[in-house]
Amino acid sequence: MQAVVLAAGKGTRLRPLTDDKPKVLVEVNGTPLIQDVFDNLIDAGATELVVVVGYKAEQIIDRYGDEYEGVPITYAHQREQLGLAHAILQAEPHIDGPFMLMLGDNVFRGNLGDVASRQQEERADAAFLVEEVPYEEASRYGVLDTNEYGEVVEVVEKPDDPPSNLVMTGFYTFTPAIFHACHLVQPSDRGEYELPDAIDLLIQSGRTIDAIRLDGWRIDVGYPEDRDRAEERLDELADAVSEEEETEEADASEAVVDS
Repeated sequence: MQAVVLAAGKGTRLRPLTDDKPKVLVEVNGTPLIQDVFDNLIDAGATELVVVVGYKAEQIIDRYGDEYEGVPITYAHQREQLGLAHAILQAEPHIDGPFMLMLGDNVFRGNLGDVASRQQEERADAAFLVEEVPYEEASRYGVLDTNEYGEVVEVVEKPDDPPSNLVMTGFYTFTPAIFHACHLVQPSDRGEYELPDAIDLLIQSGRTIDAIRLDGWRIDVGYPEDRDRAEERLDELADAVSEEEETEEADASEAVVDS
């Protein structure tokens, strides 16, 4: 499955970390955000990376060239940052079937492969990785409402009165039907073409969208303190893995002695 990475943003909220680089090249534990995204997508089965670039695009292109870990990279250019639906349309000429979509500023450790597998079952027109957050935080995100079958029936972008505390995480799979919906979207009050509006059009047209709960964690790196939180989580994960490996080695040594 192809994978689209949205990486055109300036990252103004991440300043001063983005004074001299695009948002997706901000490093977390020494690894650029976009490189972590690449690794996640390849683990989930990506066979091609379509990267939508914009602000300081040349830095991304110069760094990664036309492939990453043997997976080809194609670049699409968003000349103006006019919203996620507009960004997705820049990738349309390069997509020939169902695809994964990931925001370039998220650090994920979770079950992305489950979402890709659900899309490949050909039952759903789209599938989203979702998570529950405290109600008081839900208004910061795209909020979902689902039916008894776990299908998405409503998407609201940053609502004042959220219909639920279930939110989109920044990882999706779509069929090319999303492009038609993005073409139909009208600018929002803030002058952008919003992805939730395009998703809502899919729902209204009778398309089936499955919500899959995140098994793991993710951090949306929007502010410098989010980068710090992501580094803390990754350090904790590395420590846990190290402890597990040490325990396994000790158990193996004891088994040898006992034998």
